[in-house]
Amino acid sequence: MSKILLHIDMNAYFATCAQIENPKYRNKPIAVGGKSTRSIITTASYEARKYGIKSAMPVFQAKRLYPEIIIVNPNFKIYEKYTKMFINVIKKYASKIELVSIDECYVDITKEVDNYKNPLNFIKKIQNDIYNSTGLSCSIGVAPNKFLAKMASDYEKPMGLTIIRKRDIDKILWPIKIENMYGCGKKTSKMLKEEFNILTIGDFAKSNDEELKKRLGKSFEILHLWANGGGDDNVQEEKKDVKSIGNSETLIHNSSDYKEIKDEIIKLVRTIEKRAKNKQLYGSGVSIVIKYSDFTIINRSKSVDYPLQDFDEILIIAVKLFEENYDFGRELRLIGVTLINVKPLSEFVRQISLFDLNQQKNLNSSKCKQLVNSINTQLGKEVLKIASDIKGESV
Repeated sequence: MSKILLHIDMNAYFATCAQIENPKYRNKPIAVGGKSTRSIITTASYEARKYGIKSAMPVFQAKRLYPEIIIVNPNFKIYEKYTKMFINVIKKYASKIELVSIDECYVDITKEVDNYKNPLNFIKKIQNDIYNSTGLSCSIGVAPNKFLAKMASDYEKPMGLTIIRKRDIDKILWPIKIENMYGCGKKTSKMLKEEFNILTIGDFAKSNDEELKKRLGKSFEILHLWANGGGDDNVQEEKKDVKSIGNSETLIHNSSDYKEIKDEIIKLVRTIEKRAKNKQLYGSGVSIVIKYSDFTIINRSKSVDYPLQDFDEILIIAVKLFEENYDFGRELRLIGVTLINVKPLSEFVRQISLFDLNQQKNLNSSKCKQLVNSINTQLGKEVLKIASDIKGESV
């Protein structure tokens, strides 16, 4: 029996959060991004989209299209707040939830729909409850696997509700332009159109070109499976017994820009540090995942013999792992960082041998850093430093 999965995607998430938090922005054309004209827009409100303004567009271009556009700085604390809010609403209706990014999740409702005579009314109820409880609108895709659910949620926005069954893929999925297929990047779709005359998902689904298989490698099998309605149907809910704390981010566009990728790593590590401190957990290592534009995946990790929770310590390891394993110049589509083997500090203390002075020194250093960082954060500036960190500085 096929599963019933939902892909719930918040509409214009960053912009909508800004409009909810600031009434002066409501019903106005706003875009979230840096104030510099060199910055890129991450999200545009639906009011702004009427003027042709969209994600990944440079700010200067948006201002040309509509000079009065309001540019709002990103605020991840607000986004995290609303993510918790909409996830808590969904938890009232289903238990198997996989948060895949700050504004989207997969939900397995296979068991829950048995309690409802009309499954569509049940799904619509979830959608309306999210809106009424948080002010956030969302589009929901319903399908037997993740890929089809993802494509369905993109079919109609805002507040869309679309079902794609395998028997309907020729009518709903196949007519979609190949550049709008999830997992098919700009360069790949351009190559498919210009060199193989593949213009739609249906064209790709029917293709059996040997040259195309060579060009795409392993990604051909994955994309071909998806185009024909197949795919993973396993919703990986967060385990209560936490063994790791990690985040990953699919880039807005495939990128080989080191600074852009490093900025994403910094954001991921900040989120990890916050989650670790909220749960009062420490790790004994860091792992990274690098996914290239051709879907090749690299996983690497490094263990340490002292408890990790501090932002700087996690970041140094993560960046070093990335630099040692990244094929510079090759385009990425996803980067991920995870704090591994997490546990309470008390368990680290028990593991440290009374005779291992180096490990004890590292533990004390970690505690000391936490105290200094906490005081500096409260004061709003770096007033205190650890003596070992200023060795060699002029005083």
